[in-house]
Amino acid sequence: MGGMPKKHQDAPREATDPALGPPLLYRVNQAAELLQLGRSTVERLVASGELRSIKVGKCRRIPADALAEFVQGAA
Repeated sequence: MGGMPKKHQDAPREATDPALGPPLLYRVNQAAELLQLGRSTVERLVASGELRSIKVGKCRRIPADALAEFVQGAA
């Protein structure tokens, strides 16, 4: 039972959490879940520049407003 601690869950925070408000940045898998797309599809959209993202150290994050821009541009 001594092993490595569990990693942080990648589920998006509830946008209705009044104490924290909505997240400003999402992980690729969180964005995929919100957009109802596969992770590899979101990775392809990021790589092509169709979905704006930023690097935070070695991590790739997608700003919340980039998700809204992507959805509005797809309509």
